[in-house]
Formats: sequence, structure tokens, C-alpha cells
Amino acid sequence: MTTVAPRVVPRGPTGVAMLGTLWKLGRDRLGLMRSAAETYGDAVRLGPGRGLHFFNHPDHAKHVLADNSQNYHKGIGLMHARRALGDGLLTSEGELWREQRRVIQPVFQARRIAQQAGIVAEEAGRLVDRLETYAGGEPVDMMREMTGLTLGVLGRTLLDADLSGFRSLGAAFESMQDQAMFEMASMNMVPMWVPLPQQMRFRRARRELAEIVDELAERRRARPGHEDNDDALSRLLASTRRETDPAVGRRRLRDELTTLLLAGHETTASTLGWTFHLLDRHPQVWERVRAEALEVLGDRAPTYEDLPRLTYTSMVLSEAMRLYPPVWMLSRRAQEADEVGGYAVPAGTDVLICPYTLHRHRAYWDEPDRFDPERFSPSVSAGRPRYAYVPFGAGPRFCVGNHLGLMEAVFVVAMVSRRLRLHTPAGHRVVPEPMLSLRIRGGLPMTVQALT
Repeated sequence: MTTVAPRVVPRGPTGVAMLGTLWKLGRDRLGLMRSAAETYGDAVRLGPGRGLHFFNHPDHAKHVLADNSQNYHKGIGLMHARRALGDGLLTSEGELWREQRRVIQPVFQARRIAQQAGIVAEEAGRLVDRLETYAGGEPVDMMREMTGLTLGVLGRTLLDADLSGFRSLGAAFESMQDQAMFEMASMNMVPMWVPLPQQMRFRRARRELAEIVDELAERRRARPGHEDNDDALSRLLASTRRETDPAVGRRRLRDELTTLLLAGHETTASTLGWTFHLLDRHPQVWERVRAEALEVLGDRAPTYEDLPRLTYTSMVLSEAMRLYPPVWMLSRRAQEADEVGGYAVPAGTDVLICPYTLHRHRAYWDEPDRFDPERFSPSVSAGRPRYAYVPFGAGPRFCVGNHLGLMEAVFVVAMVSRRLRLHTPAGHRVVPEPMLSLRIRGGLPMTVQALT
């Protein structure tokens, strides 16, 4: 008689500790992930019933996000953001997602990104000039400046549009992000019609964004020969025009363009904010970044060919994204029963992969909470598991805009550091506010020092 070994279930909290876990799930997910990894290890069962499984090993991430990705659809988190984001590229599934990805992918091809380098450098130069006007004065909110920069780059590179006239965009996206975070915390239990101040702000923001998207679309349709454009807006217009129901096409266009605007600017702005905060705290690193910028660029604007020469600047950004990954948690739901690293995953189980904790796994990162760009030098990173570092996700849903975002971030850090020194005022505490990315809570005030 053949004996079948029982399938292993991950360890996790029970009894009263489980109640505390459920409370943290809605209030402090970042803290929950850190404590779960420290207490229970690489595989943790966080919920009752089919449960909520948290996996924190590179092999687990590889299996869920890449090797068996067809079995894992979006789960809690972004699913709760659907009322805020609709069915855009971040939240859609199946054939709709594949069609959206097919439509948008060509916009991010390396050849086209290389052609946009001049625009990115120009926008970065405008940022430096603008910041220089604040030199010696009161602190400036760097997160607001970074958001303005990334929206400017996104508008010109992906949409062939000037977004500077839409002054409500930043505030509208802030309300959208707050609502998505609220949806996750409340598990969608609060109806949209409840007149909470936050939900009322969100409804106004959604209306404003719909009007902006409609105006962008109308401007493009009115442009002679717009069908020949190959930017994201023209491609989305052509794709949604094929819908048999015009109302469905309009809704799709709004969802997809809103998602592109939000995801396309927010993650890069957040990465830049954290990077400048870390450079302020580590002046010796800032000195090396500035020295590299002066050596490689002199006083000229960067080009696409300069990217592989700005090696240390790229290492600094990689380390900033290790500590504060643009997307700090990836949620999936198992469609069929599976096994991850020897642990049973029943069908319907929500699965979490957390880049924030994976990037601090002590088996792969020495002194993981310490900022050290040398981790990404070729000699140190050789042999490190590929999936120990997943700042842009992995597998088929790997971030489509990562190359544009990295080019933008490298140019900005090099150009700012070459001419300016930024300082966080004494006593200001910089803390993350986790949603889709690790935003800096309450903005990032920094004083500006011009360099001679």
C-alpha cells in the first residue's frame, strides 16, 4: 500500500494572534509583512480558511510571478483598488490584459525610449533650473517637484501632450491613491455612496480625471493625421475605437489612460524622492554621484549613450529601489491548487510576494537595512539569485515602463547632483506611506544649495 505524504501547510499565527494579524492587515500591512517574515520565516499562513499565504523566498517569487504565473491572477490589494483605477493595465486580467499589453508594449521598446532621451534630459534640465531658484531660501517640497517632473516627461514621451495646463492632475491623483489605500484597508466594505470626506474628494477627482482624459482624447482626434502617431494615446484611441459599444470604448479609454498617467509618474517620482533623501543622509555617496556626473557629462545634457557610463548613479538608484521598491507588495490569487516551495496552496488562496521584505532577506543581503550602493557592483551582485531583487515585479506582468523610468531617474539624479546639494531640514522625519508604492508621507521638504 502506497502512503501519500501530507502536503505541508505554512506556519502562522493562531488564536488571539490571528485577530491581531487581521487587524494589521487592514491598518499596517508593511509592518505585518516585516513581523511575519521575522517571526515565521519564508512561508507564512496569515488568514483562516483557505487563508492568505505570504511567501518570502526568491524561488517562491519565481514560481508565483513567472514559472506558474498563469495560475495566479491579481488578488487582494490591487483588486481593492479597482473601484479607483477601473480595468486598466494594473487591475485587468485574462484576454483584456493581454490586449492592453499588446497595444501599449511597442511604446516602451528600447529603440523608441532611446529616441525620447532628449526630451527627458530637457525636462530634467528645467527641473534643475527651477530648483536653483529656491537656493538659499525656504524648503521646497521635493515630492511635489518630482511629481511635476514625471508628469511632464510622461506627457511628452508617451502622450505627445503638454500636461502642464492641467493643474488639478497632481491633487486628483493624490485623492485616487488615498481612495485606493482606503479600499484596501476597508476591504471594500464601505459603499461608495457613503459621504465620507475622503470618498467625496475621490468622486470629484474621478470626475476631473475623466474630463482631462476626454479633453486629451478630443485634442488628439482634432489633430490632422493623428492616426499616424505611434504614441500611447493614439494607440489607445485606435484600440478602444474597435469596441462595438461606444460607451465601453470610452470607459476603457478612461481606465487605461488614467492607469497609465498614475502608474507612469508616481513610481518614478517616489523613487526619486527616496533617492534624494538617502543621498542627503549619505554625503559620501552624493560626492561620488556628483563626481561621476562631472566626469561623464561635464556641463552638457546627458544622452542615451551616457546611461551605461553613469554606472555608480545607476547603482545608487538600484539600492534606493531595494530599500523602497516602487511596488512594495504583489498580490495574487491561486486559480487552481498548487504547491510553492513544498507548501500547499489551495485553489482560491490569496498569495503575497513582498519585494520590501524580499529585498531585506538576510540570506541574500548583508546588513539589509543599510544603504550601500556597492551591493550592485558586478563583483558583489554576482551569484545573487535573480528573484532576490524584484523592484519592478517579474514574469509576464513585469513593469512595462521600467526602462523609461530608469533613464529618467538616472538623468535627474546626475543633473541635480552636478549643480545642487539638497538637505532635509533637521528634525523632519521621513516615513513611508504604503499603497501601490512607498510614497513619502507628508511630502519631502528640502532646502537647496547651489554649487559653484
